[in-house]
Amino acid sequence: MSRDFFDRDTVTVARELLGKYLVRMWNGQALAGRITETEAYIGRCDKACHAYGYKRTPRTETLFARPGTAYIYLIYGMYHCLNFVTEPEGEPAAVLLRGLEPAAGIEAMSLNRFGRLPDGMTAYQKSHFLDGPGKVCRALALTRAQNGLDLCGEELFLWDDGAPAPPFHTGPRVGIDYAQEARDFPWRFYV
Repeated sequence: MSRDFFDRDTVTVARELLGKYLVRMWNGQALAGRITETEAYIGRCDKACHAYGYKRTPRTETLFARPGTAYIYLIYGMYHCLNFVTEPEGEPAAVLLRGLEPAAGIEAMSLNRFGRLPDGMTAYQKSHFLDGPGKVCRALALTRAQNGLDLCGEELFLWDDGAPAPPFHTGPRVGIDYAQEARDFPWRFYV
């Protein structure tokens, strides 16, 4: 996907990411999954965004980067979350990746998540393999070390197979009850 894809309205990008593939080149192989869930965050108007009101800190600095940059942060001291920076540089906005459907490198992703191959996963582990932002990052071996990566590069990128956009649902975002009126923004999109 080109940088132009990310240099647009964040809510539009969040919707249009559904059905695209995220690819992570890791240890000589491609780990990939089809995007199934996203959430939009826009700093200029969204109290749930880390850079609400253009707040710049060492943590949020990446949100102000050029579109098509990976913003990866740590929550609860243990889970990494991957976001795709959107809109023009200097405008803090991004799309949080909440879920994937595995497509390639499933053995490596299973080892990264559970320390076992897919045939050793429980039924629960299989059904909840990549259905959360922390799960996705662990499976793809993404940490703060990859914060700031160019999503138009060769290590972490998006790919469009040309398939029509899947039907999707819209709703409020998850886990942001503190964000006052922003908690009700219908900026979560899922297949």
